[in-house]
Amino acid sequence: MSDMQSAAFSGSPTHTETPSLSAAELAALARSQAQTIAVQGEKIAALEHQIEWFRRQFFGQKSERFAPEVDPKQLQLGQTFPAPATVAEEPKTIAAHTRRSARHDIGERGEELKFFDESKVPVQNITLLHADLQGVPTDQYEVIGEKVTYRIAQRPGAYQVIAYHRPVVKLKATGQILGLPAPEGVLRDSRADVSFGAGLLMDKFAWHLPLYRQHQRLEACGIKVSRPWLTQLAQALISLLTPIYEAQLASVRNNRVIAMDETPIKAGRSGHGKMHTGYFWPVYGEHDEVCFPFHSSRSADFVCQALSIKPVVNAVLVTDGYAAYKQYAEKTGIQHALCWSHARRGFFEALTAEPTGAAQALEQIKALYAVEDQIRDRKLIGEAKQLHRLTHSKPLVELFFEWVDRQLERQGFTPSNPFIQALNYVRERRVGLEIFLTDPDVPIDTNHLERALRVVPMGRKNWNFCWTELGAKHVGIIQSLIVTCRLHGIDPYTYLVDVLQRISEHPASRVVELTPRLWKQHFAANPLRSDIEHFPPH
Repeated sequence: MSDMQSAAFSGSPTHTETPSLSAAELAALARSQAQTIAVQGEKIAALEHQIEWFRRQFFGQKSERFAPEVDPKQLQLGQTFPAPATVAEEPKTIAAHTRRSARHDIGERGEELKFFDESKVPVQNITLLHADLQGVPTDQYEVIGEKVTYRIAQRPGAYQVIAYHRPVVKLKATGQILGLPAPEGVLRDSRADVSFGAGLLMDKFAWHLPLYRQHQRLEACGIKVSRPWLTQLAQALISLLTPIYEAQLASVRNNRVIAMDETPIKAGRSGHGKMHTGYFWPVYGEHDEVCFPFHSSRSADFVCQALSIKPVVNAVLVTDGYAAYKQYAEKTGIQHALCWSHARRGFFEALTAEPTGAAQALEQIKALYAVEDQIRDRKLIGEAKQLHRLTHSKPLVELFFEWVDRQLERQGFTPSNPFIQALNYVRERRVGLEIFLTDPDVPIDTNHLERALRVVPMGRKNWNFCWTELGAKHVGIIQSLIVTCRLHGIDPYTYLVDVLQRISEHPASRVVELTPRLWKQHFAANPLRSDIEHFPPH
């Protein structure tokens, strides 16, 4: 008997004491021991589930892709249908001939293909002459064609220095001395051109290159600046962009359908050698705009601050089901739609505990997503999209919840079983999970928001130590603009170079025009450029 089983029987009568017990007492003792074993079995199963979850987080595949059992009739990779019987044919004599071998000069052909955008990549042209033409005057031969081969090259660094030469002149007739002041930059008296500032922000927040590595790269390129100067420059530039971020957040608040989530970030000291955990609360509007407001906690009160206490008419909030959003919905009276992807996750994690039941749930949810694929492929919107969902998705949802009720009525599962927990999760949230059926603007899940906020965990090591909450807010501001640019197919670098120059002279009452969505309509066709592009090097 194991130590755990010994512990289970501790406190019960010994072997010498059992003969004095009556049959009823023996039956009660057996029931008690069976109950104790069942409870311990539940604890063991729960602990094994937790260990499996942690093992998957550290060593396993985190994708929730569900691959059902392979159909035994389905051919495996490499298998072929049996070759049909063929009738033997008489051999035929063919006249011998010589065939020229095919050329496989892939390198020459590939080097001639243009694989780059000349408007973004500088091209250095090098002309190569045949050895027999060395020293021959150009009037002695005629160029009848040209072959071009392209190769990708790289310099140690792409930094450049703009030297503004401003001659000081004296008019001989009047003796007047004329000279131009230094050109005004984005930041007064700063040695940074707007192109460098935009590149600094892109390297740190889009490509996740920390400032200390950028400082090392600058030194390797022969540019000597201090590390604190880079930090101060980034903060000053993001402060200039703050009004644009606030205008975009106001635009999202005015949307009817909003998705919201939260993700942690270390910001601020909580003690010696310790960091406080704050949270980004990303909000995603129906016009593909996303903002990352920061708050020092996961308190439900911040939802009212991030959104509006008086939302628009018929507003819908789409979330993962966190209680803070439920409280906000109850306080404001808006509809609270829930995410089918999060509902699906519980069944995926229950595959090891109840493979058959969890697989059935995943197959039914997969059918729902197949309907969404049809809507996307047919580009259905409005009433056509709603009708398609009511016709195809609603029967599937009703069958799914009927199946959930039948599973919960079955015997043999304990409340701590992951499969039962997943069933209870979806049944308790049925109302929120069904809202997408009657509202074509409501998505089936929050995956679009999950994809948008992916930049935070991807770059978390880059800004792991936002020593102040102000630093974390700066991260949220610049990421809001960069991510929204990508959602609208805008080059974030071109956008930053333009708005950093434009914001100082743009009317404050029309700052919303500088948000990426509206900037694309008003200024993307003719954006402001840096002088480095106006005056190319000779």
